[in-house]
Amino acid sequence: MTKIRLHNSRTRKREDFTPLDRDNVRMYVCGPTVYDRAHLGNARPVVVFDVLYRLLRHVYGEGHVTYVRNFTDVDDKINARAAQMQADGDARPLNAIVQALTDETIDWYHADMDALGALRPSVKGVISPAAEPRATQFITQMIAMIDGLIAKGHAYEVSGHVLFDVRSYPEYGRLSGRSVDDMIAGARVEVAPYKRDPMDFVLWKPSGAGLPGWDSPWGLGSPGWHIDCCAMRHELLGASFDIHGGGIDLQFPHHENEIAQSCCAYPDAGFANYWLHNEMVQVEGKKMSKSLGNFFTVRDLLEKGIPGEVIRYVMLMTHYRSPMDWTADKAEEAAQTLFKWRTLTEGVLAANVAQDEVLDEIANDLNTPGALAALRKLEVQPRALLFNARLLGLLEEGQGAWYFRRKLRDASNDNLRQLLRLRQLAKEQKDYARADWIRDELKERGIAIKDMPDGKVQPTTSLDFADDYMNSLGELKRREIFGDLYKSDGSISVDSLIDRYVGVVASQLLLELEVLK
Repeated sequence: MTKIRLHNSRTRKREDFTPLDRDNVRMYVCGPTVYDRAHLGNARPVVVFDVLYRLLRHVYGEGHVTYVRNFTDVDDKINARAAQMQADGDARPLNAIVQALTDETIDWYHADMDALGALRPSVKGVISPAAEPRATQFITQMIAMIDGLIAKGHAYEVSGHVLFDVRSYPEYGRLSGRSVDDMIAGARVEVAPYKRDPMDFVLWKPSGAGLPGWDSPWGLGSPGWHIDCCAMRHELLGASFDIHGGGIDLQFPHHENEIAQSCCAYPDAGFANYWLHNEMVQVEGKKMSKSLGNFFTVRDLLEKGIPGEVIRYVMLMTHYRSPMDWTADKAEEAAQTLFKWRTLTEGVLAANVAQDEVLDEIANDLNTPGALAALRKLEVQPRALLFNARLLGLLEEGQGAWYFRRKLRDASNDNLRQLLRLRQLAKEQKDYARADWIRDELKERGIAIKDMPDGKVQPTTSLDFADDYMNSLGELKRREIFGDLYKSDGSISVDSLIDRYVGVVASQLLLELEVLK
């Protein structure tokens, strides 16, 4: 059996992976707070842990791996976004806005992560809501866990708040490698007066007027950020499980606080045996920031025509424990490589054996750059290339629409270039009737060609001609010619529509020229 080695953030060592139960290998990954579109930084852990999920399924069997990723649907950011929507004119009660906002954002998240080729989390291979729990579905479990922490002396109530007593857990700071005293010395935030210690954190807090809230022994309120993952994870995976993952930005305070809460609530359990954290994302060498104008959501890139498979490949080009730099050059390199691989494997039946060169790299702490290098060596074996690329979530059947779009676009461009070459050849041979026929037929269809001083020819047309042509077609024919250009919202970009129309006209005229011969 393949030996998997993973870098354990808690021990700071690369260790052999041994599951607690080979029949049910369990992994938990912190999911998004659902109030807006997922950006590139949100997407990286999805891709990283999707690769690990695929590896575990390959080694232990699809029905022997449980992968849980939560949705945090109760949070101050969600409330603030809902309040802003209400201030902007949404007449619904705030709770109704919150519900609609979180539902819509979860749908967005699914669509965007599906576009990246990420498998949905599952319970032993069965896709289920239990594998993607929402925090609001586990309030009862959170209240019970908080009550238990108070009873054990690890939490205290004051002014309707319940706080975790950090000093009650001597191991606090081990995951992030910090001491409590150093954290206090470096803190730059005002400490709430009701805290016993500056590092104590909120488990439960009162709900303001009109805000979402739940009845509890401490009054109407809502859970703190860190308790939700603990309650969901314990309910779904048990007190001890195999792998806990997330971005490095969650290591402190979120994961540090998770460990403190869970280990104090269930002192006889081992909690997570392996902790994995992926590094941050940059854009063109700079920190991703709205102020720098380099902040992208996954949907932004998809709408710009960058395929989800290309985004995924770019992320795999960098080891997960190194900062990833998104650049236009990397995206183009990824697109060219994937286009080549899809060309090589088109119509090919995948092999059914993983190559050691690829699998060993993935099993070696998810060394995806090494796995990509090994895949390039398989280009002479298309069947092996196809099977092994899918270990990384590449070349999957449902991710190839962009490839066929590019083939159609290239064919359209080739047809136009061929037509213009024929016109130029006719002019050189003084066959002006043929040259004029090509020019006039293009003009008849709304495509003007201008002879430039440098000898090149510049074709132009308008959206009206392309739109009229598309609308003149029956539904089936329209979908056949233009269907791949539709975006998720049902629209088509103007440039894509015009390019396709010009290519179709060029193709038709080339056929007519063959007949005229």
